[in-house]
This record gives sequence, C-alpha cells and structure tokens, in this order.
Amino acid sequence: MSTSTTCSHIIAAFADDELRGTILSKLKTVVTWNVNRFQSVRNPAKRRKVAAPACSTCNLSLSRPFACLHCVYAGCWVGGHIVDHLKDKDHTFCADVKTGSVFCSECDDFIYDAKLDEIYLSAVILAEEKQTKFQDAKKPREAYKLWTPTAKEAAALEGAVAIPCQGRRGLLNLGQTCYLNAVLQCFAHNPLLRNYFLGDKHNSKQCKIEENCTCCEMDKLFSEIFSDDMNPYGPISLLATTWKASAELSGYAQQDAHEFFMSALNQIHSTSRGSTNVSCNCIIHSTFAGQLESDVKCERCGNVTTTVDPMLDISLELKGKGGEIASGENTLAACLRRFTQPEKLGPKEYSCSKCGKSHEASKRLSIRKLPPVLSFQFKRFEQKSKDKASARKIDAPIRFPASLNMAPYTSLVMKETEKENSGPAFSYPGPEAMYEYDLFAVINHEGQLNNGHYTNFARFQDEWYRFDDDKVTHSSLGECLRSAAYMCFYVKRHLDYKPYVTPSYVLTRETEAVREKELEKEKEAARMKEVEDALLATV
Repeated sequence: MSTSTTCSHIIAAFADDELRGTILSKLKTVVTWNVNRFQSVRNPAKRRKVAAPACSTCNLSLSRPFACLHCVYAGCWVGGHIVDHLKDKDHTFCADVKTGSVFCSECDDFIYDAKLDEIYLSAVILAEEKQTKFQDAKKPREAYKLWTPTAKEAAALEGAVAIPCQGRRGLLNLGQTCYLNAVLQCFAHNPLLRNYFLGDKHNSKQCKIEENCTCCEMDKLFSEIFSDDMNPYGPISLLATTWKASAELSGYAQQDAHEFFMSALNQIHSTSRGSTNVSCNCIIHSTFAGQLESDVKCERCGNVTTTVDPMLDISLELKGKGGEIASGENTLAACLRRFTQPEKLGPKEYSCSKCGKSHEASKRLSIRKLPPVLSFQFKRFEQKSKDKASARKIDAPIRFPASLNMAPYTSLVMKETEKENSGPAFSYPGPEAMYEYDLFAVINHEGQLNNGHYTNFARFQDEWYRFDDDKVTHSSLGECLRSAAYMCFYVKRHLDYKPYVTPSYVLTRETEAVREKELEKEKEAARMKEVEDALLATV
C-alpha cells in the first residue's frame, strides 16, 4: 500500500471534470451495491439466492469483486484479470467494492486519496441508514451529517490552542499500580470517553462536587495524557480518590484489573452530572451499557420466562462443560458460543409459573441490546474454595479477532434462527455494519496470581502501541493479537445517532441554568423588598 496521500494520476484524472464525475459516481454505485447485497447479516441461505457477480473474463464467481471505475467491467484480483483489463483498455483505476480500496495501474499499487475515502464512507453510511428502520418505532436512523462550525464556533476555534490528538504518555507505577495504569490507558484510547472529556463535558474547575469526584480526576487525566508533556505522569490524586471510594482496592497490594475497571465505571457514573439509577444516559451508560436477555423454557409445557438485565461488560469462561479447554476452542467466538449456549436446570432450580410445578428447564443467555463499546473479560483466575491460597491462573492462549460481528449472539437473531426450519426465511432489517466491532485495546496479565504484572496494547487509528507503566513502545496489530489477553475492548464501527435521546448531563445543565436564573430573580426580589421596606421606614 502506498504511503503517500495521493498519486499524480488521480490528480490528473480529477482535473478533468467529466472523468472525475465518472470515477466518483462509479465508486459510489459499486460500494452501495455491495452494502445492499450483504444487508441480511443472519441468513446465509438467502445470501446464496442472490446471484454473486462473476469475473467478466473467466466467469468465476467473485466473493470479493474488483470493479473498473471507467466502465462496467468486473473481474477477479487473484487471477489478475482486472489488472489485465486495465492495461488492455488503457484504463487507470479499479476498486475493491468491499473495502473501497482503489488500485492505480500506472502506479501498480493501491493508492489513497481523501476524496475517494470520503465518497466510500458516505456511500456506506447512506446505504446503511436507508436499511436501518428499527431504531425507533416512528423514526428512522438519524442521518449522519458532517460537522461544519457555525460563525460563533469558528470564532471560538480561532483563539483555541491545538493539542496533540494522540495520547502516548506513560503512567508511573505508584507501587503495584500496574492494574490501574493498564485500565486508564484503555480509558484514554476509548474514543467515546476521549471525546467526552476532551470535549469539556465535565470541567473539573467548574464541578460542584467538592471532593472525591472521579469524573474530575478523569478530566485531569485526559488533560495530562493529551498534553505536550511527554514525561511519564503519576495519577496520584486519582489513586487516592479510588482508595477513598473503594476500600477493597485501597493499599499497595496487587489488585485485579477487572475489579478496578468495574469500580471505576461505577465511580465515574456516580459523579457524572445527571446520573440516575434507572435509564441513566451518563457517559458510562452511553458507552458501555447493554442488555442481557435470559430465557428459561419449561421442558414440560414449553412456557418461556424472559428477564432482561443491564450489563456493562461480559465475563467469559475459558473452560467448557467438562472443565477442560479444547485446543480448537481457544477463541473469543467459542467463548461467546458457550456463553449463549442453552444450559439445563434441574427440578430444584426452576418452578414454572404456568404449570405451577417444578420441572427440568433450559436457560439461555443472549444479548438484547449491544452497547457502543464491548468489554470482554476472560476468567483466567479460578478459585475452587474460599481460601485465596487455592486460587490459580489459567494460562491458556485465547485467539481474538481484530474485527468482530456480534449478530449471531443477539436475542433477535438467535430466536429467528430457531424458527428458520418451521417458517419462511428471516430477513434481518439491519445492515451488517450495525453489528461490526473493531478492537482498540487489550489488557494482558503476565506471571502468576500473586506476583503478576499488567500491561496493555492500545490503538490510535491504524497504529498500535504497547504500554508497560511508564514505557511506551510502538507495536503492531499482529503482536497485539498474539498476546495473552485478559480483557478486550471493541468499539462499534458505526455508531447509532439518536437525536431524540438527550444526554442526562445536558438535561442537568439546562435544569441547573433555569434554577440559577430563578434563584437570581428571588434574590433580586428580596433585595428590592428590603429597599422598599427601608424607604417606608424612613417615611
């Protein structure tokens, strides 16, 4: 892949208005076609009925076609027919319809151009928006719009000081606090948390919580990590706030990264403006909150009892029913299949509400609502008794992908899969990208339970870095995927836009502003009354 931002041939092509229009229009058409072709994410049988495109030279069915951007030709890449076509017809550009990557025959390489990339992304998003009708009963998915600053915003930006857009600053180990540093680096590289705190949604200098505010500490942390100072930073005040809020994490003993992660989520939630115990849409719940559905089916009468519980992360077992790990099952997908696989309940564990008797039943978990950010924890530490000395670590390697499709583990898809043989084929109304997640951070644990060490990998755009407390080194996706993961973090490839949901911090800010105005009016009225009383007293 060429490292340059463009090539001279695309510049020359874009100088011709007619040729520019042909290339951009053809790219938009083929990308839109590909998105529409794969709109059914769950039904392979229906996909097979859709005629796959064939190479115009060898007639081989193409799972990943390349289209000429000058004519109607589509050909195979492996057989070299698309490249041969470009040379024979004196055409310059072709595109991979799946990824939007453009190949230049003159450069004999794939090229990058900002306009081509913009056309690809806009075509994909527009096609997906038209397919997504199930977000709200009355409203379709909110159309994506590029942000253009208003006159007021442009004036504010003129006086703003630019800050680094990459946070590659190490964190000092304050005494066996590697667990804290690893989680904080994953927070710092979480795009939703980063945008929230760098967007000044919680200003520590204006916060009304006098002490022990975790949101204020996170605001300070993001300011430090994304500052010009590249020297390692020591999150001393954040550690002290954590100790005060969570007694079980206080002290300099080695702690579990997942326990601190969950504690930090609760602390950030509780100190967020407008946080509530029910239907909260604070930054934590807007980022990590999903829903788990539990379906318990009575084996006697077939009655199904459904309960829905909130979730902030998913903890996955590494062992199967036999208590052993099969060599071919050491994957994230296998763990998710076990997580959503039905399990038998004995007569003493379940009493049917319909037939009123205790019978054997089956219980199955599924994901009812997917969050923007998925957090997975692999249960590497097992304890067979209450004695902590008996705890041990499972060192089995787990393979996890750079991209993950969560559609097979959702409640709707799993239920419709059961009906597939008894009814018409199910066509899911959502595009595949609504369930696609991309890896952005991984926490690793090295060593044993009592003398281990936490490190992590994190991604910024397409670059990967390894964080080992104060040491930050450039890494790669391959090295990350080969590491022994303890926690994995995935972000949704395309977020849902819901303008009819107002964030709780906005509602709180508006309510506080109205209340402050009312207080000012009350104070002014009281002052005027005092003046009037003083005048009457003089008379």
